[in-house]
Amino acid sequence: MSTPRTTVAAPAAPGHPLKHLALHLITPLLMCLGMALAYQGAFHQPEPHHLKVAVVGTAPEARALAGTVQAGAGDALDVTALPDRAAAEQGLRDRERVGAFLPDPSHPELLVARANSDTSAMAAEKVFQHVTARQGVPLAVTDLTTPSEGDPTGQGLFFLLVALSIGSYGSVAVIGAAGAALGMRIRVLVGLGVSLAVSVIGIVTAGPVFHVVDHDLAGVWALGWLYSAGVVGIGIGLHTFLKRWTTLVMMVLFVMLNFTSSGGVYRPDLQGGFFGGLHSFWTGAGFLEGARSLLYFDGGAGFGGHLLTLVLWLVAAGALLLGAARYERRGRAVAGVAGVAGAVGAGGKDPGGSNGSEAAEEEMEESAVAV
Repeated sequence: MSTPRTTVAAPAAPGHPLKHLALHLITPLLMCLGMALAYQGAFHQPEPHHLKVAVVGTAPEARALAGTVQAGAGDALDVTALPDRAAAEQGLRDRERVGAFLPDPSHPELLVARANSDTSAMAAEKVFQHVTARQGVPLAVTDLTTPSEGDPTGQGLFFLLVALSIGSYGSVAVIGAAGAALGMRIRVLVGLGVSLAVSVIGIVTAGPVFHVVDHDLAGVWALGWLYSAGVVGIGIGLHTFLKRWTTLVMMVLFVMLNFTSSGGVYRPDLQGGFFGGLHSFWTGAGFLEGARSLLYFDGGAGFGGHLLTLVLWLVAAGALLLGAARYERRGRAVAGVAGVAGAVGAGGKDPGGSNGSEAAEEEMEESAVAV
């Protein structure tokens, strides 16, 4: 009678668990580095870069003042002369300028539109406070816009962007990992449903709950869904190629570069350079500036261009998803042939083990770290 054999697992190679841990720590450390570079690079030293202001009046003194302010400021300001108050107000409502100064010996006034950007309006105030200080008179500031009841600082829309972004990119790793066995079409439909849920959560909290959005709720919700669908679509497409590195890349695209260039803290006239350039076509800026134009500038002031930005990002997501679907089909075809050959060679044994589920768990863990 033979003695049963007990199979003992071979001990793990020395140092393997530590190496495994070190490899997984690369992602949060890269996130730390990226966030430090992006946020400090974008926000550490705000200063005017071609800040557009105007001096109002047809008298020679007004034109001379405009020239003096421009000469003293250099590239920090773009100073123009406007004929009257009506032209100045129209320029502010069209978001073409951040301030218009009406000189007066005893009652000088500065027109601003704080809903365009409170920080830019403050920069314009600082410029013309120096002018009136030399005259020895106070500067009166008139805001042409009325903030929402729940958003007196004008920052609420930026925090809505943050919520939409986290809900969107945080869902991508879950769809990619937990839904890896699903076909691309099903994952895309799930992504559309998730983006719808994210946009509804966003508009409900920003609207009825906190009153950041007190009118045009349907329009802001639609912008939010467009934005979220673009982010989720790009994430699902990228996951096919990048797998567990998708979360890091999504953070770069939709946090590090997105929040810093959105105009939520500083618009391009206080940033300039790299982040100011991104503002003209990045998706977060498309949502934020589109929502501002809709809420505070009657759907004008470049709203169509911001809407087009969101649509183009969604189109890019669709193209990426099509490419990912074709890549997966080719991969399944190759794997099918290899699987048949492997099954014949191994006598039908399962060669895969639990690696797939472990990889999925690791991706979701890294997604949790990112969020």
